[in-house]
Amino acid sequence: MTRSTVQQPDPKLDLVLERVVDVPRELVWAAWTTPEHLKKWFTPAPWKTVDCEIDLRPGGIFRTVMASPEGQLFPHVGCYLEVIANEKLVWTVALLPGFRPSHLSSEAPSFTAVITLETQGKGTKYTARVLHKDEEDRRKHEQMGFHDGWGKALDQLVNVAKKM
Repeated sequence: MTRSTVQQPDPKLDLVLERVVDVPRELVWAAWTTPEHLKKWFTPAPWKTVDCEIDLRPGGIFRTVMASPEGQLFPHVGCYLEVIANEKLVWTVALLPGFRPSHLSSEAPSFTAVITLETQGKGTKYTARVLHKDEEDRRKHEQMGFHDGWGKALDQLVNVAKKM
């Protein structure tokens, strides 16, 4: 198996969240790849992730159902593109499981998420790079609260990982 190369972010198309967290990358990985852990942190409170399905392989499903504070449900289905245990997780909402094209609504930004984990001391350098098809989708995702939302979710992930 060949390792993929790391591409530099394109500031016109990509959003990036990078932080060093004080938990080992194996625990961060487990939080990302185990449905019962992911449901505890994936959606920034007061929203909740009420269901999750993971088939952790290229072409496998990554499905979540988010619930608003009012109880409205928002299902999301994506496809894993690359899985390197404890190092890299790549998934997209642009494809359904089995690499089938997705039919996204025009309101939802289309993106691919690249999560990389690097050991740094006793912690983990966590990088979430979110690639968009165009500047409009990047802008839309940023205005939806990307940095605040993904940052809060990462804080929640760290709290969950520390209890694992």
